[in-house]
Amino acid sequence: MQRHNFLILIIVVMWSFSSQAQDPIFSQYYAAPLQLNPAFAGNTHSPHIAINYRNQWPALNQAYVTYAVSYSQFFKDFNSGIGLMILTDDAGQGLYKTTKVSGVYSYKLKLNDNLNLKLGLEGSLVRINLNWEKLVFGDEFDETGFTSPGGTPFPTQEIQPENLSNNYFDASAGLLLYSSHFYAGITTKHLNTPNESFLEINESLDGGLPLRIGMHAGYEFKISEGNKKRQASFISPNVMFVKQGDFGQLNIGAYGNLGAIFGGLWYRQGFANPDAAIVLVGFQSGGYKIGYSYDITVSKLSLGRSGGSHEISLIMNFDKPEKVDYNDCFGLFR
Repeated sequence: MQRHNFLILIIVVMWSFSSQAQDPIFSQYYAAPLQLNPAFAGNTHSPHIAINYRNQWPALNQAYVTYAVSYSQFFKDFNSGIGLMILTDDAGQGLYKTTKVSGVYSYKLKLNDNLNLKLGLEGSLVRINLNWEKLVFGDEFDETGFTSPGGTPFPTQEIQPENLSNNYFDASAGLLLYSSHFYAGITTKHLNTPNESFLEINESLDGGLPLRIGMHAGYEFKISEGNKKRQASFISPNVMFVKQGDFGQLNIGAYGNLGAIFGGLWYRQGFANPDAAIVLVGFQSGGYKIGYSYDITVSKLSLGRSGGSHEISLIMNFDKPEKVDYNDCFGLFR
């Protein structure tokens, strides 16, 4: 195993034993709307299904891989949207794994003919697991690696804890204000600041999972209207800001939909350092969309060693365009 792989395992272990780890966030956040803000539940009258995959820093022994699948739908009789999301975050090829199952509800308020407000609520059951067999400690490593010249693994003096998993409930809420041309939203994750620690030591130092505050906004410039045979064309400049504990990021860029083809370009800035440039390209037909994006790492981590980040999204929107007049600016979220 190369030394940089060993270093990334150390980072993962440190985050695993800390409640200050940052939530996974998709670069294609518009293709995972329920993960962004629960108020996005019910953007379509028929079922909307999103499948997301993210492989972050694959050159570092596949450090972080995230999977998500979600369903949502609007029910006009109740003026409400409901959603269900399952997300799995795998750090270090099974070393530290988080699985979250979420139920989402939104309610729509019509403020005037062209302005709406949605309130979203999310309740999640979360399970985290640590695979002790995949941990590597300092006393197992020397100049020769993790094994002796004869191939025998070096032993560790670390003692395995009794409990290597934890289950907890997580609550979130969000607001979304929008018209036919612009949207602006705010969301607060981990309202109950749940305790995700599974080591019963130094509990007095554990303040629980820190609040995640997110803000997002965008504008949609229509190029051409859609019809039965082709998608609408538009350009949507947008911005997303997220802060959780000492971590934070700002994404700014634009999404362009040109009929059967869509794409986009964003820049992501961390609190103290530049992070990545994000390039998106995709194809759509009817209610199906598939998108691929690549994060070009521009931080010190790059140096040709991280492998950037890859994301793939698949969207299935079962609405019939000729029967639905959305009168909003959520084209990039469908």
